[in-house]
Amino acid sequence: MRSCIVSYLDTEGIRHSVEVHADSLYEAVVLAVHTFRQHDCDPCEISKLEVEIRTSVTHEITLKKGVNGSTVGPGVRKRLQRRSDFERCSELVKDGLSVQN
Repeated sequence: MRSCIVSYLDTEGIRHSVEVHADSLYEAVVLAVHTFRQHDCDPCEISKLEVEIRTSVTHEITLKKGVNGSTVGPGVRKRLQRRSDFERCSELVKDGLSVQN
């Protein structure tokens, strides 16, 4: 079961969105329309429903470590896609982007 955001634009140009958990595209649409109807904003038959499958990855880091950690370890450096990313971040830190203790 995946988390999906189903949305559509109504005839007045207002976007309506709802998050549902579904195993298929069709199930996501049915669940979304059911929820929209509960809130008196159901789409009409010709509405184009957009279904976004949420597959995001979230990383959490403290601001202090992210900003003041200009000397990163080999594991972090290895994850950087390009050398220029590391250099750009290092320059930002040198230019005064820091966290006060």
